[in-house]
Amino acid sequence: MSTDQIMQLTYLVLLGVAIGGSAIVAGRNNMGKMAQQAAIWALIFIGVIGAYGLWEDISGDVAARQTVMDDGQIAVPRSPDGHYYLTLDLNDVPIRFVVDTGASQVVLSQDDARRIGIDPDTLSYFGAAQTANGVVRTASVEIASVAIGPMQDRNVPAVVNGGAMDESLLGMTYLGLYDRIEIANGELVLTR
Repeated sequence: MSTDQIMQLTYLVLLGVAIGGSAIVAGRNNMGKMAQQAAIWALIFIGVIGAYGLWEDISGDVAARQTVMDDGQIAVPRSPDGHYYLTLDLNDVPIRFVVDTGASQVVLSQDDARRIGIDPDTLSYFGAAQTANGVVRTASVEIASVAIGPMQDRNVPAVVNGGAMDESLLGMTYLGLYDRIEIANGELVLTR
């Protein structure tokens, strides 16, 4: 612990002792009621800590998600990290993508390629792509089926990244299939 942390802890302990001591002195004639109120505050405190610890799970359940509309539009809310994420069914397997209008191609991570039935170990990595982390080797592939809601596309070109990659990128080889791409008010809307 640093000196600042020790001082903060000392302050909090002294503050707790002062508040607890004054509560005991003030409620010494009615200790039962004071114990009841202390228990209620302890449960509230535990509840707040639990909600804070589970916030990511809770917010994932109540946060806005991608919506496929009847008129051929897909609405995707901006995530808290500032990116737009879209889940597509590739060969009937749901794959989560980072929408990247700066990527010229759909780029699959090796893990996502495996999930849709492409063995990255058997591919020929003859291509190269310039990324923020430098040049990476790529292998060209074709995805038999890409679907979202009622919209389905066949034989979509993509590449598998030869390097490590956290999430697949949804680039222009797929996004270019839409007539309109619009970003407004924290929402990405794709229109066919």
